[in-house]
Amino acid sequence: MKLTSYWLDTSEPFKSAAPGPVQGSCDVAVIGGGLTGSSAALALAKKGARVVLLEADTIGNAASGRNGGMCNNGFAQDYGMMSAKLGTDVANRLYRAFDAGVDLVERLVAEENIDCSFARVGKIKLAAKPEHYDKLLRSQELLAATVDPDTHMVSRADLAGEVGSDRYYGGLVYRKGAGMHVGRFVRGLAEAAARRGVEFHEHTPMTGLKPAPGGGHIVETPTGRLHAKQVFLASGTSQTGPLGWIRRRIVPVGAFIIVTEPLPAATLDKLLPRRRMSVDTKNLVNYFRTTPDNRLLFGGRARFAVSNPASDEKSGAILRAALHEVFPELRSARIDYCWGGMVDMTRDRLPRAGERKGIYYSMGYSGHGTQMSTLMGSIMAEVMDGRTDLNPWKDFTWPAIPGHFGPPWFLPLVGAYYRLKDKVS
Repeated sequence: MKLTSYWLDTSEPFKSAAPGPVQGSCDVAVIGGGLTGSSAALALAKKGARVVLLEADTIGNAASGRNGGMCNNGFAQDYGMMSAKLGTDVANRLYRAFDAGVDLVERLVAEENIDCSFARVGKIKLAAKPEHYDKLLRSQELLAATVDPDTHMVSRADLAGEVGSDRYYGGLVYRKGAGMHVGRFVRGLAEAAARRGVEFHEHTPMTGLKPAPGGGHIVETPTGRLHAKQVFLASGTSQTGPLGWIRRRIVPVGAFIIVTEPLPAATLDKLLPRRRMSVDTKNLVNYFRTTPDNRLLFGGRARFAVSNPASDEKSGAILRAALHEVFPELRSARIDYCWGGMVDMTRDRLPRAGERKGIYYSMGYSGHGTQMSTLMGSIMAEVMDGRTDLNPWKDFTWPAIPGHFGPPWFLPLVGAYYRLKDKVS
């Protein structure tokens, strides 16, 4: 069993990193080489900007290469709740932004010829309890009436046509959802940006950031400094560099995934006959899907803990037990991959994007960001060019999390709370 991301292990490494030290000047310095940063770099380069991207590790190594590879529309939260909280007009505007994110991923895959097995197979949200089905039904009725007619319910009696498990009580299908090989997508996106002149520096963390005399910013790295007219932070949960303001507003939460050995097509035809992206309604969520080479990927918030090799193995054991509960047929299946990664969670599980003291940022996708990160990279290229009206999150304030100044000491308490909620609701 490899303790590494299946997506990163089965995609070609990024090949276009620039040699030599960081030096000189640029129009925009992008900090972070995941989906947000690579998308922004590509969009900025298309507009004629000289862009330098700095990545502390390798392209796609963090959350962008360690997720489930699901490219779904819709909120992580219940639509009815979001509509009541934000108002129907705002909720629908944000909902359509997620639609636009999926559309943009599909368009970029085609335009840049990225071989990442993108497929609009749809997503199904599975009711973990009978009362959850009733809540999904109310949500789907609102969706169909106001913003997304491409949804429908599946009763428990008909669920075998979607998921071969008796663990669930029906589900809500979002037909616009898609899946892809996210490792190949993020690295393909970066290669597309490099072809348009973006200068990429891997293993080059930002270690300092300050205003430059006469305007712009000085970006410091271990190999040199860069003068940038604008700076865009696409850094997620990064613990490197002067990002204290960001860190007080984001909780880094571990997300964990296991992947089986390749399975017979007949087995997958029984377990996931439509090959949907699948997620359940628990607070400690589980999600699963097939991979392009016929494995089953199974992930979730197994533990509210950080990701490291020991933590990943503990979480993998929890996920293996959950996999066997959902699909008993896979008790004898070998687990080939087990890994974790940090999710940049906000208090309300909605992204944040904007500008502070001349520094632009977009992050906080809260485990639902494959499409939104790609979209926001492209949008922020326009925002930095003066089109602030295009930012769907421009009106959202971002207060610091009380008591959060460093490592998230409160994660075990949050995990215990959600485990209790899953038992009683």
